[in-house]
Formats: sequence, structure tokens, C-alpha cells
Amino acid sequence: MSRIVIGTRGSPLAAWQADFVRTALLAEHEGLEVDVQVIRTRGDQAVQAPLHAMEGKGLFTKEIENALLAGTIDLAVHSLKDLPTDLPDGLDLAAVAAREDPADVLVCGEGLTLATLPQGAEVLTGSLRRRAQLMHLRRDLKVSPVRGNVQTRLRKLDESDAEAMVLARAGLSRLGLLDRATERLDPAEFLPACGQGALGIETRGDDASLRELLAPLDDAASRSAVGAERAFLAALGGGCQVPMGAYARIAGDGAALTITGMVADIDGSRLLRRTVEASFDGVAAAESLGRRLADRLRADGG
Repeated sequence: MSRIVIGTRGSPLAAWQADFVRTALLAEHEGLEVDVQVIRTRGDQAVQAPLHAMEGKGLFTKEIENALLAGTIDLAVHSLKDLPTDLPDGLDLAAVAAREDPADVLVCGEGLTLATLPQGAEVLTGSLRRRAQLMHLRRDLKVSPVRGNVQTRLRKLDESDAEAMVLARAGLSRLGLLDRATERLDPAEFLPACGQGALGIETRGDDASLRELLAPLDDAASRSAVGAERAFLAALGGGCQVPMGAYARIAGDGAALTITGMVADIDGSRLLRRTVEASFDGVAAAESLGRRLADRLRADGG
């Protein structure tokens, strides 16, 4: 295989992600030609509607996956938090690149933290997961919706009367905008979206030669951690319409995997969370641990 076409969304962050994979492939395989094709998804077109109000899964992936199945592209690069856990028949998650910090961050013009925001402060977010956790921690906050790519959301914050916004740290870091963050929210406490910070590379399942080319980009520790989180998400049937999150991490010595998960009411009035741990023994064991966490939270009333 001498030429590969990558399919991606058109936002600046998606372009960075596709270029990251393109550069990595070129560094690993001399003589390979890699092109990038931008594909506009339904989620990108309906920028006014809140994500949780839009029906169906794959809001940011379906059109790209259709192109992959049709053979007009060879692989797709996704923010893994956007990729549904049930992939279409014929497609496979071929690689998970080394994960960026999965934490959320607070962006506040005055440099305040979540604890020091004034009483009744307005915080912008398009995520029900973030909304529920914000309101659970600070019942006084006014949490308002916002949509758009990272730069658009930052502009909307700057042009509004809102005091703050919550965004993924990874997106700001990749775009060179990390100086806008005023507080990193500990992912073990303020739980991220499942797969947040990781890049997923999706291919046709029967494309063995491409999987071989992608093998050097696959990070085993990241695949296992996000595998646990995605198994948890799948077991509870969650998505953009459900406030839930998880954070899996491998112990420094690589001997154990720990995953914390939560599911909440939309207004944060009730939030259930649990942590489970097991010996680290690869992706299958990690996914089993994620499902065990889901069972525990379901038993708690989740």
C-alpha cells in the first residue's frame, strides 16, 4: 500500500489530529503517500441544537464511517470520545494513539477556579456530563449550553457575560491554547468523557495491510484504559443524552488498572460514583473491569 487517504472532520482540532496521524505514518513508513479528506458530519452541520437533543448516535462519525465503508477513504481519525462503542459491521478500531491528559479544565477570564467562582456565576458547556458534575459540586451555578469548535466556544465565552467555561484539556493543548485554562479539574474527581484525550483510528476490518501499517501507532496502555471506559459506557448504554463519565488509569508499575465511573441526574441532584480495581492483564481484562463497574453502579440505582 503506497497511498492512504485519511477521513476527518473539518475543525482545526480535527485537522490537527489527522495531521498528527499522517505525520506519524510518514515517519514510520518511507515512501508512503498520505492524503487527508475533510468530511462534514451531521453534528458539524447542526451547530445550534444541543447535542443531547439530537437523535441518533454517531453525530460526528457516521458520514465519515459511510465514506470508509464505501472505500473513498482508507482510515478515519476520531476523538475517541465521539466514537460510538458499537461500530458498524465491517469497521474496526485499528489503533489508539498514546493518550493526552484526559482532564477537563476551567477557562475563566479572571483566572478564578471552580471553588472561587462568585455565587451564581454562569458557566458554559455543551456537555450534560459536565453540567451534572458542575451542578452537583456547586448548586448555585448557572450552567448554560454552548456549541461550536474550540475556538468558536472560546470566542463565545469572551463575547458573553458568562464567567467561565469547561473544555477538554487535550483540545486546548493540541491547539496551543492551554494558556486559556485557569484550573485543571482532577479527572479522578471531575470525571471526563469515556475515551477523552485519546485518538481512535478506524479502518475496514478486512484491511490487514493497513492494520499492519498502523501497528506502530497503537499504544497498549492507552487502548486498555479507554477500552475499560468504553466497555463501561456500552454496558450502561450511555451517550450524549446521558450524564456519565469514567476515568481508567494504570498504576505506575503497570500491575493494576483502576477505573472510576459516574452516572448522574441531568441537574446533578443525584450523582452515583464507584471505583473498582483489578490486576492489569491487557485489553480483554480491562474491558471486563469496565463492565464490572457498570454492574456495580446499576446495582446502586444507576
